[in-house]
Amino acid sequence: MVALTTRDEMKALAEKAGDELEGATALEILGWADEQFGPSWAVASSMADTVLPSLAAKVRPGVDVLFLDTGYHFAETLGTRDAAAATLPVTIRTVLPHQTVAEQDASFGARLYERNPDQCCALRKVMPLRKALKDYGAWASGLRRDEASTRAGVKVVEWDDSRGMVKLNPIAAWTQDDIDRYIVDNGVLVNPLLFDGYGSVGCAPCTRRIAPGEDARAGRWAGSGKIECGIH
Repeated sequence: MVALTTRDEMKALAEKAGDELEGATALEILGWADEQFGPSWAVASSMADTVLPSLAAKVRPGVDVLFLDTGYHFAETLGTRDAAAATLPVTIRTVLPHQTVAEQDASFGARLYERNPDQCCALRKVMPLRKALKDYGAWASGLRRDEASTRAGVKVVEWDDSRGMVKLNPIAAWTQDDIDRYIVDNGVLVNPLLFDGYGSVGCAPCTRRIAPGEDARAGRWAGSGKIECGIH
């Protein structure tokens, strides 16, 4: 492990690694993180599948996997989380918002996700994750460049300026075919909603099935113009 004490040093480390690890395998990228940070890195997973937790567990068995329980998840998503906790060598940390859904409704009115989805995501995803990540020096996400135009420039290692930490995107260069192949070859758990017409899985009130030929993320916040929750 390298002892880095300043924000500038951490940023320089991330930017250098982003260039040098381009083309590296996902396991090599996660292995680099483990060398740099020891146990002080975590994975964030939405439990659409468990590809990233599976990869991370190969590098560090028992790795912390952060799951944001917004209070609005499909039962299938919670089931995938519980199955991952029972079958993978990882430590699932369920991260809760400051307020329950009922408390948020009392403060902001019911169905905030309809009236102000950005605020709802901030309260139930962005702020809770920020608080949880204070325990770590780096975190890994499952962002892929082929998912959306907003993600096309993602680097395999980046500086997360808003949180002041290193961010890993070890499967950034993977395609959907790569994901499908890894799932089959490794018997990876998949959220059953992905076999029921959903291309991407988020909160139940804000996620719909997609039509044939639609982008995989077309069912997220459909009709609102919103395409990202704000975490990334």
